Amino acid sequence: MSTPERVAAFAAALAAAFAVAWGGGRLVGPEIGDLPASASEHSGHRLERLNGTTGPDAHASEVADVSGLTAQADGFTLALADHTPRAGRTRLDFQVLTSSGRRLLDYTEEHEKDLHLVVVRRDLTGFQHVHPTLDRASGTWSVDVRLTPGTWRVIADFTPAGWEGVTLADDLAVAGEFAPAEAVTETRTATVRTGQGTYTVTLEGDTAPGATTVLTTRIELDGEPVTDLEPYLGAFGHLVAIRAGDLGYLHVHPEAGGPGPGIDFATAFPTPGAYRLYLDFQHRGTVRTAEFAVDSGGVPAGDHEEGSHEH
Repeated sequence: MSTPERVAAFAAALAAAFAVAWGGGRLVGPEIGDLPASASEHSGHRLERLNGTTGPDAHASEVADVSGLTAQADGFTLALADHTPRAGRTRLDFQVLTSSGRRLLDYTEEHEKDLHLVVVRRDLTGFQHVHPTLDRASGTWSVDVRLTPGTWRVIADFTPAGWEGVTLADDLAVAGEFAPAEAVTETRTATVRTGQGTYTVTLEGDTAPGATTVLTTRIELDGEPVTDLEPYLGAFGHLVAIRAGDLGYLHVHPEAGGPGPGIDFATAFPTPGAYRLYLDFQHRGTVRTAEFAVDSGGVPAGDHEEGSHEH
């Protein structure tokens, strides 16, 4: 082999080795201890936004897309112990694994909890926002939920220590006779009937795709404004938004405010389509859930005709 040929062969081999090493690094993902300074700074900025220390426009980059579409992301894996649990009240067990297969044990608390778990059936019924308990000896999270026959989505929202927020999701298949609920695309008033009276909760705000927006929920009890909401998980309300179809999870951040009747939330709807929103609020010692459906099928932000005043 001539000298030019040997040089060319060496260069090709070096390029191939570099490509394999780069691809392997992408597949394995970074270890917790290898967090670069820039990622730490970004995590700090995210916490500022979550705590409401910046204006609603600062949420744009954080809420511009959905998350929770896969069980593996950002070098972490959601490992459910059982993908076919029985119907009724049952216990969910799962672990969060790092890219090396180790069980994740160290978390940064968000809204007074290390991990928030959302369980919802794929027809968007049966919503539950629960908080599992971690057994540090085994690295296993556990929580009781109620499941009906059908396919359920399990969404874990957490922040590993020294890391950014991560959202992972996987499906459960629950055996039994299943009748899917009828699709709903627009419902901005929710009624929650209790032994203490009837809550009426309304939702206001722009849902055009691509626009950072503030949604406002207003709560009344038997026709009277509720002005004595109680803090729940560090805020006067928590709103979860899920996109119909792929069940993509939107980050919705509570804004600073008083104890009702209005609660503001910053978010953005990244694409046209149907979304289901679930509001958790606490009043008189009990957490209630109000449910809304919105259709983000309007004209995307920036595409309005000149002179239009539509929102």
